Amino acid sequence: MKLQLALDLVNIEEAKAVVKEVEEFIDIVEIGTPVVINEGLRAVKEIKEAFPSLSVLADLKIMDAGAYEVMKASEAGASIVTVLGATNDSTIKGAVEEAKKHGSEVLIDMINVTDLEKRAKEVDELGVDYICVHTGYDLQAEGENPFEQLQTIKRVVKNAKTAVAGGIKLSTLPEVVAAAPDLVIVGGGITGQEDKKAVAKEMQQLIREAATV
Repeated sequence: MKLQLALDLVNIEEAKAVVKEVEEFIDIVEIGTPVVINEGLRAVKEIKEAFPSLSVLADLKIMDAGAYEVMKASEAGASIVTVLGATNDSTIKGAVEEAKKHGSEVLIDMINVTDLEKRAKEVDELGVDYICVHTGYDLQAEGENPFEQLQTIKRVVKNAKTAVAGGIKLSTLPEVVAAAPDLVIVGGGITGQEDKKAVAKEMQQLIREAATV
């Protein structure tokens, strides 16, 4: 079980400062969609150069031109690139094929997929590396969380690794790790805390303890 830090509302220099504070307790740095919009794939390149021991995920939320966008993100240093589960199979297949050429991975973000169980089964047959349940920012504000959805994909996904994102914080992490996803994605639960390092350390400890049970 790995811990991914999601960076959404920062510029490159702020991102570097946050990652430096918690780098020993995380496995993957996510360059969130807002950062890519503001800074471009240069953000991926600079974070990977600054922290070569960490994997970098480019949250492109690809909906079309899967192969091309995965190629560009991989060239920038991304180890993982996100594609939306709501897109068509051909876009996902193109992304997967291109990722294999670069030694990178594809994470399917199931945000706003209506029939989660059906689509998760379909996507799982396309050779993707991760399938991620994701309660979006707007739905979090309405009180939703991804825990029930995680149980659904854990039940039906046979090939890909599973991931979970959306409003996870220290107080809810035990519920998440009990479901044993392969990847736990945390944003504001770390970045919004005063002592980011202490929170990240405690989260990593909970994850490691769960992994040994």
